[in-house]
Amino acid sequence: METSYNKSEAEWKKTLTPEQYEVLRLKGTERPGTGEYLNHKEKGFYTCAGCGTELFTSDQKFDSHCGWPSFDNNIAGGERVKQIKDFSHGMIRTEIVCAKCGGHLGHIFDDGPTATGQRYCVNSLSLGFKRIGTDSIGK
Repeated sequence: METSYNKSEAEWKKTLTPEQYEVLRLKGTERPGTGEYLNHKEKGFYTCAGCGTELFTSDQKFDSHCGWPSFDNNIAGGERVKQIKDFSHGMIRTEIVCAKCGGHLGHIFDDGPTATGQRYCVNSLSLGFKRIGTDSIGK
């Protein structure tokens, strides 16, 4: 998968809401329990709000009770979600970003309850949704 997505910051600001820009481009975090996709149950694909790349399936989603949408894996076994060491805020974590556009998604933790043992903790603002059997992407 292509790892570069050339857009100027001015172009990002035109295509994203201010809240999405804060999360996707400036590595912000939405408040826990407030995200559109936290309790979302439809079948389909969760996409990157920045570039539309399909990142997660609804079958990979689970309720982690952490306040953000959580997934136990990603589509294509890591080709669409890139992991980066994050030393911000006095912690050592692993940030996850869209491999195509570099948009900040959230962080991954090794405390998931499924067989993968992983929890991709993702900001709803960094996601869109495409229902199975449609071409429409929700934002």
